[in-house]
Amino acid sequence: MEKWPVGVFTSIDAGLGVKLEVARELGVPTIQLHAPAASTRTPENAKNFLAKLKDAGITLTAVFGGFEGESYADIPTVSRTVGLVPRETRAARTQEMKEISDFAKLLGCRVIALHVGFVPHDAKNPLYAEVLKVTQEICDHAKRNGQNLHLETGQEPAEGLLQFIRDVGRDNLFINFDPANLVLYGTGQPIEALQKVGRYVKSCHCKDAKWSAKPGVEWGQEMPLGQGDVGMEQFLRTLKSLGYDGPLTIEREIPQEPARQKAEIGHAIRLLTELKKKIGV
Repeated sequence: MEKWPVGVFTSIDAGLGVKLEVARELGVPTIQLHAPAASTRTPENAKNFLAKLKDAGITLTAVFGGFEGESYADIPTVSRTVGLVPRETRAARTQEMKEISDFAKLLGCRVIALHVGFVPHDAKNPLYAEVLKVTQEICDHAKRNGQNLHLETGQEPAEGLLQFIRDVGRDNLFINFDPANLVLYGTGQPIEALQKVGRYVKSCHCKDAKWSAKPGVEWGQEMPLGQGDVGMEQFLRTLKSLGYDGPLTIEREIPQEPARQKAEIGHAIRLLTELKKKIGV
């Protein structure tokens, strides 16, 4: 596969990604997949989906876990509802991530990923140790399936993410770096954060956003690629300097406007193609 193949975030029956048919129309060579609903994670459906991928000439690079009850309405709601941090849903979600890992294995995919949630910044907080334990559990399950686990950035500063990865202590734990999330959540400058965590970055999202007036308190605003505050050329140049050679996966979260979503992803593909040529990749 070429270096930095462009991709899009997709979904089958759940999540914010575009449908596979749209990815095919856009002509991208790779996708990440939001894990489908539990009722459709069957061997037969995996076989059918793989046939569609083969027919489209598309490679699946990661399967993302997402959970019922998660809400990204605002930052406090994310903190309360997302990932493996909320105690009341943690056991069920941990089990579901293992099942998603098993489904990803049926798809021949060696990467699973998720938002782990707002891990406490204080490692002495009992909640920190709890989330650490279930992350180790999922890493160990993924390892048995021949997979790596990628944690998506955004809900913690770079230093906190590094400490958490070190404390988990598993050699199959890496990062899916989303530069826009650091802007949206107000957790750090994307390029600076990328330089700090770069050795763990094995996948990324190409997404853009503008800072809010109250970073970390109120959401920033997601923008079409190249129109936000990330600085996509510098982002790609930093990836190059770090030796990153994985896919560039476009994520544009406006599923309620499919025509606009498709048009903006098309624009993003053209922008990334131009920047790759400019940078010499």
